[in-house]
Amino acid sequence: MRTKRTKAFVVIAAVAAMGLSACGGGGGSSNSNNGSGGDQFNAALESVHNASDKKGGILKLGQAGDWADSVDPGNTYYGYSWDFLRTYARTLVMFRSAPGKKGNELVPDLATDLGKSSDGGKTWTYTLRDGVKFEDGTPITSKDVKYAVERSFDKGVLALGPAYFDAMLNWPAGYKGPYKQPDANTDSAISTPDDKTIVFHLKQPFAGFDYVAQLPQTAPVPQDKDTGAKYKEHVVSSGPYMWKTYSPGKKYELERNPNWDPKTDPNRKALPDGYEITLNMNPDDVDNQVIAGDIDADIQGTGVQPAALSRVLSDPSLKSRADNPTLSRLWYTNMIPTVKPFDNIDCRKAVEYGMDRSSYQNAYGGPFAGGDLATTLLPPTIPGHQKFDLFPAGEKGDVDAAKKALAACGQPNGFDATIAYRAERPKEKATAEAFQQALKRIGINLQTKPLPEATYSSDTCGDPNYRTQRKIGMCVYGWGADWNDGFGFLSQLVDSRTMRPGAANMNVDIPEVDQMLDKAMVEQDTATRNSDWGAIDKRVMEDALIYPGVYAKAVLVRPKNATNVFVNDAFGMYDYLAMGVQQ
Repeated sequence: MRTKRTKAFVVIAAVAAMGLSACGGGGGSSNSNNGSGGDQFNAALESVHNASDKKGGILKLGQAGDWADSVDPGNTYYGYSWDFLRTYARTLVMFRSAPGKKGNELVPDLATDLGKSSDGGKTWTYTLRDGVKFEDGTPITSKDVKYAVERSFDKGVLALGPAYFDAMLNWPAGYKGPYKQPDANTDSAISTPDDKTIVFHLKQPFAGFDYVAQLPQTAPVPQDKDTGAKYKEHVVSSGPYMWKTYSPGKKYELERNPNWDPKTDPNRKALPDGYEITLNMNPDDVDNQVIAGDIDADIQGTGVQPAALSRVLSDPSLKSRADNPTLSRLWYTNMIPTVKPFDNIDCRKAVEYGMDRSSYQNAYGGPFAGGDLATTLLPPTIPGHQKFDLFPAGEKGDVDAAKKALAACGQPNGFDATIAYRAERPKEKATAEAFQQALKRIGINLQTKPLPEATYSSDTCGDPNYRTQRKIGMCVYGWGADWNDGFGFLSQLVDSRTMRPGAANMNVDIPEVDQMLDKAMVEQDTATRNSDWGAIDKRVMEDALIYPGVYAKAVLVRPKNATNVFVNDAFGMYDYLAMGVQQ
C-alpha cells in the first residue's frame, strides 16, 4: 500500500474565479435574474426558478445506493456531499449560494471576511464571526477549526478527504495527527492567538488559499465530541440544521438547529423545516419519483439515467422542467499498472486505440446529455486545457492500431482482464459493457465487476492492495475540479505523492509529473502557468494510464414542489442549501 504524502507544494498562483469538487459549469437561460415560476428548459442555469422566501416543509431527496463517502466534513470528497454538507456545517469560506457565475464567487462564512495574507502569501489569517455556536449552544472558537483541520491530517482514520492541508501547511516534523499525537504542538502550521483568530502558516506561498479555506475540513469539530471514524454517526452541527436520523443504507434526516442564529449567517435562508434523504433506492426509481414529484431531487446530481433520458427529452412538458449544465468534470477509466498486463504501456495503448469512443459517450446519454468526446484529462472549461489526441482512433476506435499495440506488448492474441464500476450507477455499468464489447474485437476479454459505491473509493477500486490482489485492471471513474483551474483539477488526480487508499489518484506514479506540478506552482505568469497545466495533462496521457471518456454534461429534472431552484456553478448541480418547499 502506497501512502507517500506530498513533500512540496510551492504555489504562488494568482487564482481566478473557480468552481468546486466534482463540478463547475454554466449554461444559458432566458429567465430574469429575480427568478421565475414558469417552467422552461434551462430555466435554472443562470436564474432562480420559482423564487420564494417562505419557510416550512420537508425537502425530500433520493439516493441510488448508500452515501458514497461520508457526512463527516473531514472525510468527504464527493461533489454532492460538499453541496449538501453546507446545510449542517459552516466553513471559514464558502462559494456563494447563487446561480450563474456568482456561484463561483468566494464569500466569508464562519469568518468575517476572506483571508488576510502576509509574508508574501505564506501566512493567512481569518477572524471568526461573533455569536457562532454548535448545536448544543457551545460557542465555536478558532481552536475548534484548528482541531478540525488537524484531525483531517490522519488519513489512516479519515482516508477520503483531500490532502491540501497535509501538503501545504508547515506541520512539525513527523506529525501524525491528533489521534496518534494528541499533545503535539502544531502552532508552526496553525496558530490560534485568541478564540476568534486562526492563522495558517504555509511552507510556500499560495495566493489562492481562500479556495483551500472553503474545503469542508475547516468546518469546526469540538474535540471532546470527536469519535474519530465514528464521528460521521453524529456530526455536531454548526449550520442551520442538525442530524435527526443517521441510518446508513436507509435514511438520513436533518431538523432545525435551535442554536443557529441567522444574524451570524448572511449566506443561508434555511427555508425547509428539515431534509429527508432516502438511501439505497433503485436509480431508475429515483428518476421516476423526481418526475412524479414524490421526491424533490436526485442528490447525486449527475443527471437522469438512460431509462428516463429519452422520456424527458421527448416529452415537451418534462423537457421544460430540465436543465442541461456543462460541468468541469471528466468521466474516464483508469488502467492499473500494478495489474498485469497493464504494467506494459503497449497493452494500455491497445485499449486507447481499441475502445469505441462513441459507445462511451452513449453510455452517458450521447453528446447532448452526456457530453463531448474527450481526448485529454482537462475539460475545455478548465483554464490550461489544450486540444490534443495522442491516440487518434476516430469515434469507433482503430482496430489495426490496437492490434499492433497488442503485438508490441507481447499479447498478439489479446488477454483477459477485469473492469470494475460503481454498481449503483447505470451509466458506469453501460461504460464497462461498452469496453467489453469494443475490446472483444481485438481479443481483449473483459469481465465486468460491479462494486458498492459506498466503498468504491476507499476499500475496493480506491485501495491499491484490493486492485492488485483481485487483479482489477480497469476502474471506471469520474473527477471534477476542486476549484476551476489546472491545479484544482490535476493536483489530487495525477500527483503520485497523494496516492493512498481512498485517494482520487489510483494509478499515476510519474516522478516527472510531480516535478512539473511543483514548477507550475511557482509560475507567476498566468499564460505560462496555464500552458504548464496542459503540458502536465499531455505528459500523463503519454503513459496511457487513463482512458478519457466524456467531458461531462448532465440532464437534471427540476422538482415540482420546491422553490428557489438553481444550478450552483461551483457544484454543477442544484443548490440544496437554497431550496425551499412549495407551501
